[in-house]
Amino acid sequence: MEQEKLDEFRNILQEQLDELVREAEKTVSEMTDEKTNFPDPTDRASLESDRNFELRIRDRERKLIMKIREAIERVDSGEFGICESCEEEIGDARLRARPVTTLCIECKTEQERQEKIG
Repeated sequence: MEQEKLDEFRNILQEQLDELVREAEKTVSEMTDEKTNFPDPTDRASLESDRNFELRIRDRERKLIMKIREAIERVDSGEFGICESCEEEIGDARLRARPVTTLCIECKTEQERQEKIG
């Protein structure tokens, strides 16, 4: 892949990473600043439910952050955009849709087919 495209994907990944980290910091800040005491158990339960939902979202984002960092490492090492299964180049459209991907569309389709069988 040309250096210009690698730089473009690196910028896309870095922007996604920065945004996810900002959101995580915002969530931590909001949860630690919140000193609300609800005398009504229903209000308290609603707050706890909202917090649990928020934490589940942040956990998914934490996993995505790890994938983004791995993708940035692949950009830096020159391995970005190469399918880890068939070692063919991953199409630009797929990389734009999911820049953290490590499989081309054909290998990903086959992997999903195998998962349905097994």
